[in-house]
Amino acid sequence: MIEQTFKDFEVILVDDGSTDNSFVICQEYVAKDSLFRLIHQKNKGTAGTRNTCLKYMHGEFITWIDSDDKIKPDYLEKLLQVQAETGAQMINCVCYDIKDGIEYYLDYTPIYPDLKRIELSGRDALRTVFFDRYRIITLWETLVDSKLYKGWFCSQGVTFEDLGNKFKLYLRTNKVVLVPEQLYGYRQGNSSIMKDAIRQKTFLEELKITKDLMHTIEKYIYYMEVANIDVEEEHLHILKYIDFISSYRVTMIGNEEDK
Repeated sequence: MIEQTFKDFEVILVDDGSTDNSFVICQEYVAKDSLFRLIHQKNKGTAGTRNTCLKYMHGEFITWIDSDDKIKPDYLEKLLQVQAETGAQMINCVCYDIKDGIEYYLDYTPIYPDLKRIELSGRDALRTVFFDRYRIITLWETLVDSKLYKGWFCSQGVTFEDLGNKFKLYLRTNKVVLVPEQLYGYRQGNSSIMKDAIRQKTFLEELKITKDLMHTIEKYIYYMEVANIDVEEEHLHILKYIDFISSYRVTMIGNEEDK
């Protein structure tokens, strides 16, 4: 973050009950630069950490950066430039992958023909959520007008905290702009929060993930109905999604009785 070409910002560091030396490292950054503010809390998970951040954030725009990821030095500058040009309240870039220290840049042309920007209304963005047509499902890699977060709460204790909470913002925004530029580095390792969530463990753990998914789908349908979007058409898509994800879960469960 120190290397950002845009300089007028603050960084909220949340030590979410770490058991290693993360808190000490965070303190070092706070001592080096006034950009950083440090908050220590008992472990609340990713969603709880986001809620804590929202209590202390100031400024016109908010962007999330997960602790194991990285961003390009011009990440803020470019997203703010697009915001100034379009007046959009939500601007999404796309990510590149980082594995074993190596950066892998992806081919987004099947999603973004000619790699041109796409502008969507909030309603249209809402309709793309479940199949993630434009790769905008995550809370990170997005710059959002802070006014959209007023009264917004990230659901805690559920698996799909990105999928189940970002779409709440779409019905509040004037416009969503999609920038097919790889400015956010998503670090893939042997262990991550999401991989730990879906890795084969026990039947009861798999069952909780499935229940969380169904709860998320129910929320999504509710928001679609509030927006007066044709839910009958969406029901067909969602049923296909449920069928797909159910088949995927079964393949991950090794015990035939549990299947």
